[in-house]
Amino acid sequence: MTIPAERLRQIANRFAELEARMASGQLEGEEFVQASRDYAELEPVAKSAAEVQAMREEIAGLEEMLSDPEMKAMAEEELASLRKDLPQVERALALAMLPKDSADARPAMLEIRAGTGGDEAALFAGDLFRMYEKFAAEQGWKVEPVSMAAADVGGFKEIVANIKGTGVFAKLKFESGVHRVQRVPVTESGGRIHTSAATVAVLPEPTEVDVSIDENDLRIDIYRSSGAGGQHVNTTDSAVRITHVPTGIVVAMQDERSQHKNRDKAMKVLRARLYEQRREEAHGAEAEARKAMVGSGDRSERIRTYNFPQGRVTDHRIGLTLHKLDEVLAGPGLRELTDALIAEDEAKRLAAMDT
Repeated sequence: MTIPAERLRQIANRFAELEARMASGQLEGEEFVQASRDYAELEPVAKSAAEVQAMREEIAGLEEMLSDPEMKAMAEEELASLRKDLPQVERALALAMLPKDSADARPAMLEIRAGTGGDEAALFAGDLFRMYEKFAAEQGWKVEPVSMAAADVGGFKEIVANIKGTGVFAKLKFESGVHRVQRVPVTESGGRIHTSAATVAVLPEPTEVDVSIDENDLRIDIYRSSGAGGQHVNTTDSAVRITHVPTGIVVAMQDERSQHKNRDKAMKVLRARLYEQRREEAHGAEAEARKAMVGSGDRSERIRTYNFPQGRVTDHRIGLTLHKLDEVLAGPGLRELTDALIAEDEAKRLAAMDT
């Protein structure tokens, strides 16, 4: 895509203005923090714009040299190379100019819940968690389980975990939705293929500054933990259930033996869900546009099928099928899917800029 020359000048002028303000020594407190943030966001865009401008000026200079018989051959050779490279540099600039999701750089909260399919769905939820855990390790991220409800047969009825690192949400935000598995369960003696499902939600992790929760809006119930955990768990009122009355969001936590720790974990989950709800409300006008891109991110949307007999994974939003199921579930193969989803999202947003 061709970026207008006037837009390049605007970017250069804005960046020069920011540089001057930063160097003036007159900014303090919140003004300095905001200017630093603006500078960091604009710097890669300005560098890319300067590269486009330099290439265009070089092309213009070489075109003038074409009238010189002695320089024509050399100019034509260099022009061919520059004209080939310029569209790629302009596309990189256009991508840098796309509106950024303010949550992209954040850590994320991963929630996986077994859906239809009983025991097999719980086993599949466990497979998905291990897939994300291995993918996270490959990216250098840290996975910290927050709560889990293990199934008797293995796997999880539900598991919630924090994934900490740079750009976690940007890479995983398109994983939200219904993941479907087709395979022969270990308990199936007749060899019939069953279809089960698990729901994945990836939420950006907010800070207390992002979401301020009024204690008066909370109803907190303390009760006795149940399930595995030994005698101490079953005889201590350490489980916590927090209801955010204005929204009706309920979070229960009983993994820790300490009531205080369970409350802290529940508040972290509640804060993430409230933040996501507010993000959805703020971007409500963009909802239909997002659905036309790579999916709404709605956890009720069927997004991917893992077919074991055929060894394939199909992402239904972009029509991509990979015949490398084992590699995807092992972690490394998932990157091909996440990269393709990000590229598709970028391509659709670039196309929208052109219209």
